[in-house]
Amino acid sequence: MQPSAPQYAERLTAPRSWWLIAALAGLSGGLMLLPLGTLPMLGGLIAAAALAAVLVSSYGSARIRVVAGSLVAGDARIPVSALGEPEVLDAEEARAWRSHKADPRAFMLLRSYIPTALRVEITDPADPTPYVYLSTRDPKALAAALTAIRAA
Repeated sequence: MQPSAPQYAERLTAPRSWWLIAALAGLSGGLMLLPLGTLPMLGGLIAAAALAAVLVSSYGSARIRVVAGSLVAGDARIPVSALGEPEVLDAEEARAWRSHKADPRAFMLLRSYIPTALRVEITDPADPTPYVYLSTRDPKALAAALTAIRAA
């Protein structure tokens, strides 16, 4: 494997039900403009559906990757050398770290529709961020990738 090839890659795509809601928002936009005629109705349908689809797609476009000695999560790029041991969180523990255990200084790539997560301490003393919280569908694989790249 090439050194620049991702050790782990995941896209936090939105669930199918959100796409159904986007389609219903488009239908709603069309129905609101129905009294104005057929053309305004079609324009409203297309515009509302397109806007809803863009919103769902952009929210579900967040990516998590472990590549080239770094953890890339959304806009953040953190060197693996600045990370502590990863902690796999099941649904109940992830919910606790999203709510009453959460630190406002933490970096959180949070998606409510993904129940499991990974929490990794930041060991860099110059960084005020205490930990990274990442919603992920496969926290064990992400933890294994971080451990493997740190050991290499």
